Amino acid sequence: MTERPKGTLKPENSFEFVTMAAARARQLLKGCLPKVEGSVKPARRALQEVSSGAVHLSDPPAHR
Repeated sequence: MTERPKGTLKPENSFEFVTMAAARARQLLKGCLPKVEGSVKPARRALQEVSSGAVHLSDPPAHR
């Protein structure tokens, strides 16, 4: 398994990229403020944010 260099926020594979963009699109649809200038469409804006490194993946909360 390859490690990412420190400071890299972009996803390392396409599955992670799509997962992050989908989660961010849901956040934008709920009213979160966009982090980059771009498209008015939430899904497209989410893709732009992930590809620019403006958002990063955080660990989901543990379920009990």
